Amino acid sequence: PNAGPVEASAAGALGIRLGGVNRYEGHVEDRGELGDGRPATVSDLPRVARLSRIVGAAALAASVVVALGGRRG
Repeated sequence: PNAGPVEASAAGALGIRLGGVNRYEGHVEDRGELGDGRPATVSDLPRVARLSRIVGAAALAASVVVALGGRRG
């Protein structure tokens, strides 16, 4: 699976830009940029963590609704 759509959604929700040039053990890869906001910084981490918690809670709530809805009838 590719995380690009999820990363792009997060970038858009937070108004930041993710991706670009990455360096892995001396190897450089240009993976393109996601989002059209300002570049992400370390100070964005609390916002990213908050968004992650909100999305996780919403997914849990949706799962519970689906699971309980399947017990009818």
